[in-house]
Amino acid sequence: MPLRRLREAGYEPVAWYGNPNIEPAEEYERRRTGFRDFAEDTGLAVIEGSYDPEAFHAAIAGNEGIFPCVEGVSESLEMREQRQERCRRCYRLRFTRLAQTAREQGIRAIATSLSVSPWQFTEVIAEELECAATSLGLVSLFVDYRADYPEATRLSRERGMYRQNYCGCASSRREAELERAARRAARREERHVEHGATETEGTVSRTSALNPQGTRDADG
Repeated sequence: MPLRRLREAGYEPVAWYGNPNIEPAEEYERRRTGFRDFAEDTGLAVIEGSYDPEAFHAAIAGNEGIFPCVEGVSESLEMREQRQERCRRCYRLRFTRLAQTAREQGIRAIATSLSVSPWQFTEVIAEELECAATSLGLVSLFVDYRADYPEATRLSRERGMYRQNYCGCASSRREAELERAARRAARREERHVEHGATETEGTVSRTSALNPQGTRDADG
């Protein structure tokens, strides 16, 4: 969706694939292969950044904790802020490298597709992209693509593209696992409550059927 929208606006993007946050390395390779296939199918030029998780870990040092955002697991504002700070540092690292690469290539504006995801911190993305762009005299072409998420999801499935189930870093992977487990537990509890209510209704009905005169006898 971001690619189509940019082309409709008159731009011909050059994609920079820079994701030092993705772990493990096998996951990075899986996503890179999927992106390369997409780029080839759509005629998109690609510049690939270096894969060095060490730089990512240095960037987020002090914010490596696990901060799941699921009711009953964590509703702490402090924990959400810590998670947001970790993501901000990740955005900053990647956008800084993006801006440096753009300047080296003589490209005058930078954009990002991260904002298509409703799970990201959209306002932080906008802030960090603007900061990276202006620091090197570039233009930020930030767009909030969240409204396009359903269509982007549909198109990726139609293309048979690999769809990851966590953002990228080890912390986000663990958070996603905890969040999915919490949702499964909530669904099991709902089914248990519904099943219990159904059994209670059935018991009342059977009792009435066995003693249809009970109410009238009681009334005398």
